[in-house]
Amino acid sequence: MSIFLLPLHVSDVEALKQQAGIAACDFVREGMKIGLGTGSTVRYTVLELGRRMQEEGLSIVGVPTSEATRELAESLGIPLVPLVEAGVLDIVIDGADEFDPDYNLIKGGGGALTREKIVVQSSRGMLVVADDRKQVDVLGAFDLPIEVLPFEWQRTADRVAEICPGAVVRRGGDEPIITDNGGYILDCSFGPTIANPRELEKFLLDIAGVVQVGLFVGICDAVVMAASGGVVTLVNQGGRLI
Repeated sequence: MSIFLLPLHVSDVEALKQQAGIAACDFVREGMKIGLGTGSTVRYTVLELGRRMQEEGLSIVGVPTSEATRELAESLGIPLVPLVEAGVLDIVIDGADEFDPDYNLIKGGGGALTREKIVVQSSRGMLVVADDRKQVDVLGAFDLPIEVLPFEWQRTADRVAEICPGAVVRRGGDEPIITDNGGYILDCSFGPTIANPRELEKFLLDIAGVVQVGLFVGICDAVVMAASGGVVTLVNQGGRLI
């Protein structure tokens, strides 16, 4: 996977997000059960799905990964069901903070990593929407989010800091951000050093107090990526969408 990073203005970045979000909807078929992800790029996917339902008669059912996505989908008239009722989903469409050449991801910038991973693991495929700034050689330039229990969270953070080369901080500081699950988010500055994300994920999940880690390993099947030259779909040859 080639890496190309372009200097972009805010308006350009937003336009790229919109392009990728809308293009991802071409993977959606009539009657599908879809996991609806969280974040600024996938928001455009949800908006487009709502438009296609209203204007083109598309019929789908959604499972949201966050309260913010649930509220947006409901405002657009997208029918939602709990995951336990939906069963196995046809596809999950979600964003990512980074993805590497092996389609491993860092997610959790929006704080919904635990729900996102539960939904993804209940699907037949995962499609990521992103702009080209998210494409990296090695994961970790984006701080790795880790959801932790509030109980003795500082001790959990200390354990994480034993292996994290940079800062480990609670998101929100003295006024912590509370996840939809009632947890805290630790933002961990590993830097671009996460060459073995599966091993790191396993190690972190073994720490008592860690709820979930924002490493999504071996479950992304394709990336719809927008760059200045247009939208390109990168397909994981070992994935489930080929």
